[in-house]
Amino acid sequence: MTEPKLIISPKTKVGQLLDAYPELEALLIELSPTFAKLKNPVLRKTVARVTSLQQAAVVGGLKVDELVNRLRKETGQAGYEASIDDTDYLSVTAPPPWYDESMIITRFNAIPVINAGNSPMNEILKLAHNLKEGEILEILTPFIPAPVIDMLKSKDFLVFSLQKGDEILSYVRKIK
Repeated sequence: MTEPKLIISPKTKVGQLLDAYPELEALLIELSPTFAKLKNPVLRKTVARVTSLQQAAVVGGLKVDELVNRLRKETGQAGYEASIDDTDYLSVTAPPPWYDESMIITRFNAIPVINAGNSPMNEILKLAHNLKEGEILEILTPFIPAPVIDMLKSKDFLVFSLQKGDEILSYVRKIK
């Protein structure tokens, strides 16, 4: 049996996956129409390079284990049996105690940027870094912006998201 080009796991970056297995692009799009944006070269070079399959599953509204196992099956790899952390990015209850609507200083609608085939990631990160302590940025997106949420949380921002119809509102607060 030949060695796989890439062992597929929840931590695999979408860009790595498509570099190793370009034929999987069609399957990804079939699994979630959200992934059709991968055809855009700008998004392919930017977002796909930093987005893990775990994050992509959240964006695409898929279960992480089902996505990983389907991709592994297509490439002849054995099923993935490890416990997969299906992080819940949406708040289902009231906003957290740190949220204060009066502290929203910037509202950014990322939908036109995304619909134009571009990535809003750099603009969102810039807006977040320009916040002063306690200030809040509101971001409107057509899907859960899991990669951006993870990046911001790793940089000590507080983040939570709520679904509003077909759109997602994410709130980012600077804590330091």
